[in-house]
Amino acid sequence: MRVVGLMSGTSYDAIDAAAADLSLDGDTLVLTPLGMVSTVYDDDLRADLAGALPPAGADLATVCRLDTRIGRAFAAAAVRADEELCGGRADLVASHGQTVFHWAEDGRVHGTLQIGEAAWIAEATGRPVVSGFRTRDVAAGGQGAPLVSIVDVMWLRGRPGVPVALNLGGIGNVTVVPGGAEGTGGEPLAFDTGPANALIDAAVRALAGRDASGEAYTMDTGGALAARGAVHPPLLRRLLDDPYYARPAPKTTGKELFHLPYLRAALGPCGPLPAEDVVATLTRLTARTVADAIRPFGATEVIASGGGTRNPVLMDWLREELGRAGAAGGAGGAGGCVVRSSDELGLPAGAKEAYAFAVLGWLTAHGLPGTVPSCTGARRASVLGSITPGGPGLRLPRPPATAPVRLTVGG
Repeated sequence: MRVVGLMSGTSYDAIDAAAADLSLDGDTLVLTPLGMVSTVYDDDLRADLAGALPPAGADLATVCRLDTRIGRAFAAAAVRADEELCGGRADLVASHGQTVFHWAEDGRVHGTLQIGEAAWIAEATGRPVVSGFRTRDVAAGGQGAPLVSIVDVMWLRGRPGVPVALNLGGIGNVTVVPGGAEGTGGEPLAFDTGPANALIDAAVRALAGRDASGEAYTMDTGGALAARGAVHPPLLRRLLDDPYYARPAPKTTGKELFHLPYLRAALGPCGPLPAEDVVATLTRLTARTVADAIRPFGATEVIASGGGTRNPVLMDWLREELGRAGAAGGAGGAGGCVVRSSDELGLPAGAKEAYAFAVLGWLTAHGLPGTVPSCTGARRASVLGSITPGGPGLRLPRPPATAPVRLTVGG
């Protein structure tokens, strides 16, 4: 089955469309990557979306318009991916949509909202569309995140030691697969570590001004600002005191908490700081909180993906923090944890989440659960999402006699 996975993360800058050939070989799902295309949100849509997200308010008319405009943008991305990557022969589209609110209070998730109406995608492509993945897990008592954990568990199962999958998007998340090849390390676990790029991007847009060409900064490209700055210890201590980091897993967070007003409140007692110092401090915050989250599990390797992997300063500081944890007597030992890109295991770091949603769509189309309860905190595993029929009607494949427990990357 050829599946197009559509993903736009908490940075809401573009829609990633990754196409994969998915086939079952015994208990192993074989994913053959067919490529990825990325479609940038137009400036007006991105500005309107940013203006409607928390802590800003939005009326229902605004939500309706954004739902339609984002649905059309996802539809255009799906058409392009089908034509360019699948030769017009895609069988299914799996759309994550655009998260606009994740209702989390007191350690529980009560609801979640992703917009980008699937009917626009089905109408434009003629393909069935799986969408609305997160809500069923929330209804079953789960966090609704990180949903890619089932893909991580299938993918990393059997690797030696304790592998950890790390995604550095707007928010960081990890999946820990204890036991490795031995399978004796207990249940897998997944959770959001806190901000990855969310606060860095917010600081850059608000404080960094324009580059030498007159273009406004939108992100710390290549970690250049962080490299020029100095970490401000009082600000770092203030940020590390946030209660979220001490909460037990599974847990989830988002830009409902980690946004520009949150950052401004933390900056207030510190007085004016150069933009470079703020960005450096936030980059260190991400590296520190990710390392702190991974440390208790004795990770032997961290397999990283997401936009943060393109920031060499962040990646160097993450390696430094993990090395410091080992040297301080943390589990895993000094130098015992290798940090590598998901590219090394066959999944492009910039497209891994889109490929993961292609897998989730495949599972749903085959009537198979798409969650690991120990990772999301749900009462049970659930078949995720809703299916919108394509042009010729809806014909779903038969559920396989054996559900896959492993995933390999082919091609």
